[in-house]
Amino acid sequence: MNREQLLKQYYSRYGGFWRFPEMLDYCYLVNPYFNRSSIITDMQEFFPVLVSEYPSGMAVNSKLASKCWNIKQEYVIPGNGAAELIKVLMENLEGTIGVIRPTFEEYPNRLPDERVFTFVSKKADFRYDEDDLIEYFSTVPVDTLLLINPDNPSGNFISMQGIRKLADWTKQKNIQFILDESFVDFTEGYENNTCINNSFLEEYPQMFVMKSISKSYGVPGLRLGILCSSNVDAIAKMKKQVSIWNINSFAEFFMQIYPKYKDDYKKACDQFIKTRNDFEKELKKIPFIHVMPSQANYFFLEVLPPYKPKELCAILLEKYNILASACLAKKGIEPNRYMRIAVRNHGDNAKFIQAMNELI
Repeated sequence: MNREQLLKQYYSRYGGFWRFPEMLDYCYLVNPYFNRSSIITDMQEFFPVLVSEYPSGMAVNSKLASKCWNIKQEYVIPGNGAAELIKVLMENLEGTIGVIRPTFEEYPNRLPDERVFTFVSKKADFRYDEDDLIEYFSTVPVDTLLLINPDNPSGNFISMQGIRKLADWTKQKNIQFILDESFVDFTEGYENNTCINNSFLEEYPQMFVMKSISKSYGVPGLRLGILCSSNVDAIAKMKKQVSIWNINSFAEFFMQIYPKYKDDYKKACDQFIKTRNDFEKELKKIPFIHVMPSQANYFFLEVLPPYKPKELCAILLEKYNILASACLAKKGIEPNRYMRIAVRNHGDNAKFIQAMNELI
């Protein structure tokens, strides 16, 4: 098996990497610190009970989610990861949708191409702001605007002031606004950057706000996400469209005990931001990559000669047991020019930097 075939074999797994304990996963994006909290110890103690008991239904789990994220119960639907909620949300969309590419393709993949209209920034490093989006989608009208903020994979971030301007504009234009803020807790000043807020959602009933708990909290194995909106009719409809036990007992128990660990979570986010800043400084010393600014838990890299992304990712996997994303399925970018790497803890990041330095 050649290098590229090996790389493709790992990409096609979409997870299950506990089978390879020596491999460093720089492909999938999770908080590297919160899952070290004693919240995991609490869950371990209850493992025999949780594995042998049915979870509660939607009424109980939406109440737990409302307490965890201080949102009205009728405004929130918990899901089996954000992936389940993306599926049900997109199935309920009518008309056209505007997306910013490169992006997380799970959203547009749910619709036929003729219903998807794409904005690609012409600025350096795929940067854009709220005014760029308003200008473009004023000339290319859509029924729904999708924004992932910070964006994946570019790491571009629009401030709360910019989000409010977009919310005002979409409300005025009668455009539905989907905001995915799965990575917002990794941003500088993260506590003031979320739209999961009762008064904000009530002011903008055309908004749906998605959050992947898997990514933010570093617990992807629990499969947990939330979708929020003050459009209670739409939320109630989607609650009926998911399966009766869409949340497993482990995810339910996580929500049950999370409130007492909120301080641990803040400390984990603060620690992460410092780690990302340190990692960025070291990455910028590598001569064959261009590092784009990021407010998320990953960096988007332009790979420069003598390497190409597929070749570089294959070498990292074969020689150093490091799995990184060559962004092979991303639309809106030049093929085989860019890659994305997660931010892990300091020790792992040091190993990544060492490997890259050896390839200079």
